[in-house]
Amino acid sequence: MNKQISKMKPAGLILLGATALCFAFMPYGGGGGVWTAPTTANSKKNPIAANEKSIAAGKTLYTASCTDCHGKKGKGDGSKAAELDKSPQDFNSAEFQKQTDGAIFYKITEGRKPMPAFKKDLTEEQRWLVVNYIRTFGKK
Repeated sequence: MNKQISKMKPAGLILLGATALCFAFMPYGGGGGVWTAPTTANSKKNPIAANEKSIAAGKTLYTASCTDCHGKKGKGDGSKAAELDKSPQDFNSAEFQKQTDGAIFYKITEGRKPMPAFKKDLTEEQRWLVVNYIRTFGKK
C-alpha cells in the first residue's frame, strides 16, 4: 500500500474511495450509453411531407453532410467511421427506425460527440429533409 494512503485518516480514505467509485461508473467518452432525445423532442412533428421531392432534397444534404461517417446506405460504414471513437449509428436498424422523427431531428440538431451538431450548418427545413431521407433506409 502507498505510504501516503496508509497515513490518511479514515474520512480521507472514504472520500478517496467514493471519488474512485464515481469515476469507475462514468461512461467512457462522456457520452456513452443509449442516446435518447428529450420527451419534448420525441413529440415534435415533422412539418415536411415525406414525398419524392423532399426525399430527393434530403438525399443531397445527406450525401454532403453525413456519408463520410454514416455511409451511402446509412449503415455506419462511411470512409471516416473507422477514425471515430464510437461507431456511427446504422440507420437501417429497427432500433433506430422506431424513433420518432422529432427524436432524429433533435439528434441531427444537437449532435453528441463524435457526431457534430448541425443546427448552425443546416437550416431547420434542411434538417427535416434529412430526416425524411434517413427514413428511407428503414424501408425494405
